[in-house]
Amino acid sequence: MSKFSVLVANYNNGHFFEECYQSLMVQTETDWEAVILDDGSTDNSLEILQKIADKDPRVKVHQNEKNKGIGYTKKRLIELAESEICGFLDPDDALVPRALELIVKTHAENEEAGLVYSNLVFCDEYLNPKSVHKAKQITALDQSYYNFKGEISSFATLKKRIYEKTSGIDPFLKIAEDKDWYMKMCETAPVKYIDEDLYLYRIHKNGISTTQNMEKAVFWHWVAMIKMAERRNINIEDLFLQNYVSKNKYEQLLYKLDRVKKSKWAKLGDKLGLFKIFKYL
Repeated sequence: MSKFSVLVANYNNGHFFEECYQSLMVQTETDWEAVILDDGSTDNSLEILQKIADKDPRVKVHQNEKNKGIGYTKKRLIELAESEICGFLDPDDALVPRALELIVKTHAENEEAGLVYSNLVFCDEYLNPKSVHKAKQITALDQSYYNFKGEISSFATLKKRIYEKTSGIDPFLKIAEDKDWYMKMCETAPVKYIDEDLYLYRIHKNGISTTQNMEKAVFWHWVAMIKMAERRNINIEDLFLQNYVSKNKYEQLLYKLDRVKKSKWAKLGDKLGLFKIFKYL
């Protein structure tokens, strides 16, 4: 049995996987398996993935009989994993060379921790680092564990024996399924944050970071929040109102801003150099 199972959910991203695989090849911890589950890709992903698997027995490729979504696929990946310690790696992303070594070491030193996670490095489409998102140590079931600000970030890894005490990843969730299982892990056992930049997150036009996908992610995050509230029997109505701006209120704000822009006094002030921000409105 390998020390670590790298879990890869793929859908039409096979063309990125060579770089992802190369980041595994240079890991200082070499005792790993890569379990890939293709979710009904319509491109040549399977051909690309299988070519790599044919050369490296540590790479194992599986396929859903039809597209089933990210929740189902990631839940199934954990079931397919042979190792006690698992972590998700998207096929268009990569790991720094010491990622697996540090994760395995931290899990061994923190037997009670169900979840071990690190910082996220935002990269351009060529995986050139641009900025770092720092995660946070979660110590209580307070607002920080809701993960509104990415307090739990990649590289997020789990111990299967503790994960199996939860209801697991929810196959109903289409996006933000990670928010759901992060909260479940926090509710079940202590979690451990490593202040290391281990995960390289590629931003590209088809990624989750596009505006439309981010808006969808917010919706599904709140679905996960409602499920959490049901588990813990708490009321999150006030929290929702604090964090959500209704479409009607947003349109009212735009209307008021438009009236300000059209005001003759605002235009006069702009001409006199009093309102430097006017041109950005």
